[in-house]
Amino acid sequence: MPGSGKTSDNWSAEAKLAVVIETTPMSESALSEYCRLKGLYIEQVKKWKRNCIQGQLNEVERHKQIQHQSKQDKKETKSLKRELNRKEKALAEAAALLVLRKKYNALWEESEED
Repeated sequence: MPGSGKTSDNWSAEAKLAVVIETTPMSESALSEYCRLKGLYIEQVKKWKRNCIQGQLNEVERHKQIQHQSKQDKKETKSLKRELNRKEKALAEAAALLVLRKKYNALWEESEED
């Protein structure tokens, strides 16, 4: 357990997790004895355990959100690629029409000169 005069509320997350892991299999009486030896309160250890569990639940929820966001991003990427492809085709068609119009105008100008 951390020394250097730190109170148990100022312990690192790793130290608190170590306490939770050590005390999980203990009965209430063994937990009371452990807390007395370490200078802890049973409520602190129970709170740390709840926080660990809550952190894990939050992690699961975050993972689900990341997966959902990933699916949305893939859909949006696919849609944007489709739109980009359509616009590139339209631009190529417009460029081809301009080239044809220039050639057509050039031919008519030569015919009128004859």
